[in-house]
Amino acid sequence: MPAIDSPGSARATLAKRRNDVSAMFDRVAARYDLANDVLSLGQDRAWRQLVVEAVAPQAGQLILDLAAGTGTSSEPFAAAGATVIPTDLSMGMLRVGKERLPELSFVAADALSLPYADNSFDAVTISFGLRNVEDTVAALTEMRRVTRPGGILVVCEFSTPTWKPFRMLYANYLVAAIPKIAAAVSSNPAAYEYLAESIQAWPDQAALAAVIQAAGWQRVEWRNLSGGIVALHRARA
Repeated sequence: MPAIDSPGSARATLAKRRNDVSAMFDRVAARYDLANDVLSLGQDRAWRQLVVEAVAPQAGQLILDLAAGTGTSSEPFAAAGATVIPTDLSMGMLRVGKERLPELSFVAADALSLPYADNSFDAVTISFGLRNVEDTVAALTEMRRVTRPGGILVVCEFSTPTWKPFRMLYANYLVAAIPKIAAAVSSNPAAYEYLAESIQAWPDQAALAAVIQAAGWQRVEWRNLSGGIVALHRARA
């Protein structure tokens, strides 16, 4: 199945081929943060803050922020005095991030083959990016490799609402409303069709916890945010 739906628009498929994912995010980069704010009704800011609280960054720590995109998720770690390495597959996202936050050291890299030594980081975090990786277990295993013993993993990702009536309402929002809203605010609306599809195909909270544990992480736990629209998974190396 081709990744290009029409001239000027690009989207990945559920095969999540790396080139397709990278091209899709290249094309949403210019208005990515705005689109996230609108589509989440501003909740993305609260979710990012809870990620920071779960990591609990401290001065002197080295933190890997995977799927960092434009660096919005990385800023609070630097503000806390930690050294953060924003890392992303999409050069388009990284360019926007570097223009906005020139003080951060952005790195272009694939989550399946990280250019970092074993046991390098005190914490690894990935927000709304694990769902886009071609091989979830392989990516989590690679994150485990670069995390020091006792270090922390925090995964913030879309999940499954816990209340059935709300779950049905949310499913309708994904299919019917998101593409229409994205058409008004995004530089690549087709990407948000993939967003809806990938969220619906993603494992629920318990299933993702099992995947994280299978990749070698310990003490896996999760916290539901916004009624389970998003789940915050936390684990130790």
